[in-house]
Amino acid sequence: MFKKQNKTQHEISIKRVALSPCWIALLSKVCQLTGEASLRVSMCGHSPSFQPFLFLLINIRAGHDHELRVKHLSEPLSDKHGPPAGKEDIMDSEIDSYIHCISAFVKLVQSEYLLLTDIIPEHHQKRTFDSLIQEALDSLMVEGENIVSTARRAIMRHDYSAVLTIFPILKHLKLMKQEFDQVLQGTAASTKNKLPVLITSMETTGAKALEEFADSIKNDPDKEYNMPKDGTVHELTSNAILFLQQLLDFQETASAMLASQEIGTSSSSYNSEFNRRLLSNYICKILGNLQLNLHSKAKVYEDAALGAVFLLNNFNYILKSLEKSELIQLVAVSQKHPDKAYRSHIEEQLLTYQRSWLKVTSPLTEGNLPAFQPGTKLKDKERQAIKDRFKAFNDGLEELCKIQKSWAIPDKEQRDTIRRAQKENVTVAYRVFWQRYSNVPFTKNVEKYMKYKVEQVEEMIEKLFDTSA
Repeated sequence: MFKKQNKTQHEISIKRVALSPCWIALLSKVCQLTGEASLRVSMCGHSPSFQPFLFLLINIRAGHDHELRVKHLSEPLSDKHGPPAGKEDIMDSEIDSYIHCISAFVKLVQSEYLLLTDIIPEHHQKRTFDSLIQEALDSLMVEGENIVSTARRAIMRHDYSAVLTIFPILKHLKLMKQEFDQVLQGTAASTKNKLPVLITSMETTGAKALEEFADSIKNDPDKEYNMPKDGTVHELTSNAILFLQQLLDFQETASAMLASQEIGTSSSSYNSEFNRRLLSNYICKILGNLQLNLHSKAKVYEDAALGAVFLLNNFNYILKSLEKSELIQLVAVSQKHPDKAYRSHIEEQLLTYQRSWLKVTSPLTEGNLPAFQPGTKLKDKERQAIKDRFKAFNDGLEELCKIQKSWAIPDKEQRDTIRRAQKENVTVAYRVFWQRYSNVPFTKNVEKYMKYKVEQVEEMIEKLFDTSA
């Protein structure tokens, strides 16, 4: 391995390099070009390692006398980032490091080729260059395949978010491909094919992950223990939206993955509109699968009103998430007015929830109870009917407020809207009923039946969906 030692300024000791005329010529040429560094070569009986030599070469030729900015490609990625960190941080750091290594490789190989053309006879240049870069190129490709293998293992564990790590690499590889092709002109076909093979491997793995993720959303099991007891947003919903939001940073890459599977070949010949529509279709598929699964999950709740609150929360979360990002525009490519569709779903669930309050309001609005003038003497049957109405209202109000107090509606705007609508629906009916019978002598225990004033009913409804109230 090459190692920079702190001796004199611009003095570099190169370890593990076999002493050969070619390498001596290369190193001498570096000295001539820079005029700043003296190089001492020690013979340790090892074959030269191309990668670290290139990193030293580019820094010497640039006249850099500071520490090398780029870590050696020959070092394992896991050894480059200091003390242990979280699993995700380590993976992100490795990905970032690999991306920098890709760029560094291209720049250094370009520099090496220019140096080689000044030293090696022309008829030997292509073969020499091909041979010289193999170790570094193979190491770069192996590291890429290791990342692909890690992604494949993540797919097997159904950890689809981990697969997103290959997206920035694939995006960068495609950006660098033209430079790769240019710098590898004249090399053997097997050398030229290494990058396309890696790109295809990443595209295939990514496409498999996308497809399996869509299936996992559709088939996520309906287990009671996995359902939120308060009807809040399900983890499946938040995870699905997060995954789609992360795809936004790699739209072209994800579209190309989908296109490569759609047509069985590279998508480079297909226009961006075609790829954008593919991505839109995929996002709509995820959202459609999610919607079907949520409807199935809602049936786990014994209380239909809680199931409606669950769906309302999830649909509202999806809509707000779409509107806050570019996802809404992507969905609209394949589906007209997706926001209206979700608002319709939300309104449908709101109506289902409101029907749970009929047990409170229906005793007040049934029309088979006559109106009485103040002071009218009532029959026992008539007095009992009024008592039953008030009791049914009181019992229903207390029961629903106690139960629904523990339910959750995380979105404040939605929560306030539902409370406001319920207060209006209930208090309008209750106020009329109260005024009709407040002066009718149907009982000696007025406080037992006319238990709540209108203002108190409003206060009780205001505490719905609030465990702290």
